[in-house]
Amino acid sequence: MPVSPRRLGRRLLTASLALLSLAAHAIGLATLPATAEDGPVTLHYPSTGTERPVRRGPFVQSWDVDGGVAPGNGRLVVISHGSGGAPWVHADLVRRLVEQGFVVALPEHRADNHHDGREQGPQSWTRRPAEVSRAIDAVGRDPRFQSLRLDKVGVYGMSAGGHTALTLAGGRWSPAGFSRHCEAHLTEDFHFCVGLHTRLSGNVFDSLKQWVALAVIRHRYAADDTPRTDTDPRVAVVVAGVPAAADFDPASLATLSVPTGLVTARDDRWLSPRFHSDRVLSLCAACAHLADLPKGGHGALLSPLPPHFTGLLGDLLNDPAGFDRQDLMAIDQRIGAFLARHLLGE
Repeated sequence: MPVSPRRLGRRLLTASLALLSLAAHAIGLATLPATAEDGPVTLHYPSTGTERPVRRGPFVQSWDVDGGVAPGNGRLVVISHGSGGAPWVHADLVRRLVEQGFVVALPEHRADNHHDGREQGPQSWTRRPAEVSRAIDAVGRDPRFQSLRLDKVGVYGMSAGGHTALTLAGGRWSPAGFSRHCEAHLTEDFHFCVGLHTRLSGNVFDSLKQWVALAVIRHRYAADDTPRTDTDPRVAVVVAGVPAAADFDPASLATLSVPTGLVTARDDRWLSPRFHSDRVLSLCAACAHLADLPKGGHGALLSPLPPHFTGLLGDLLNDPAGFDRQDLMAIDQRIGAFLARHLLGE
């Protein structure tokens, strides 16, 4: 039945006032302590207090530390950081999501974070989905967030975090699949296979680097063809930004079980779109391509971008010439709208 103009006007006014109320709240910051199994979980939420400058790593950002929890929209979004990552490089997206009323949880992935990178790659990828699930459990146990409805949770992940998001969406992969990809495409996708240990320099040592890399990969991963599948029925929607995805079984990417959004970057030199994000898009007809950054690099979605990347890390993460960071505000809005559509029915 059609909605009358008067009723529609009242609905729009109510929605607008609700959004203004959410936007007026400060952004809270709290930390759930590490456990024997997991790292700490950083929380952001609509707060009743006042924001003040807070230093975290190289950033001074504005948060209300341990402020009171204000009413939000009742839903949780978990952000899975990339290899060697930290919560603070997703601050702009966090602010957008909290302004929409979400509580946002950022678990620190064990042995694959900014102060401990001993187990990056398949070892970490195997653990990460369960770490996300335990972060949801931890938020649910906190008395400050008892009003959250955790039957439907959103997940955003970038890079290795995108791998986590795709796994939670129903993607299936194995260490042997990672090994087979690197056997076939080591030169073209070198940093996915090797990380930051070295680079190909176009000299006589490249063949030795490739031989050593393949020897290590074969020894560690080639024999393990056990499929990694780790979903959580509470995860109702995911967004993967420049995800690591070359090792996923194609059939599983074609049949992801929850709504999935993708953000891609054409100038990604760490995870070549050909093998990763474009592969997901070509296989997943139902996936929503939320945004493409034609001049964006692998670090484009780090917002704010840390100021001190140098050497190989700088080459892979710093912004390429011509990339405009002002574009990220609109992308954060699209990510927030996609999550809201599937978590709130908006």
